[in-house]
Amino acid sequence: MGNTHVEVTFRPSGRTVKVKPGTTLLAAARRAGVSIRTRCGGNAACLMCKVKVQPDGALSPISDKEQLKLAGLTDERMRLSCQAKVYGRVEAEVPPDPLQEVVRRRLLQQAEEENDTLW
Repeated sequence: MGNTHVEVTFRPSGRTVKVKPGTTLLAAARRAGVSIRTRCGGNAACLMCKVKVQPDGALSPISDKEQLKLAGLTDERMRLSCQAKVYGRVEAEVPPDPLQEVVRRRLLQQAEEENDTLW
């Protein structure tokens, strides 16, 4: 009996999950506990679920709808996680959530300011 699951790794978390071939990257991320933002419910309408994939990743070909939405970003290996289906080993880089990134930067700045006032 052959392997009926494929492996997906998400960066920067390093979380890996095994899913059935044909599973979208978005569904795989949810299964792995990796948060990917989306607003359109997986209909390739909002562009929020973009991920960067490794060139050797075994994904479904990019559809016309996805190509149209991503415009020139496909050259940068960007895919919509709600549309890209996994058929073999894939590594995907999830961009930071903009709100979480703002909070992270502010906390870092606050910690630096506190360190400066100690001396």
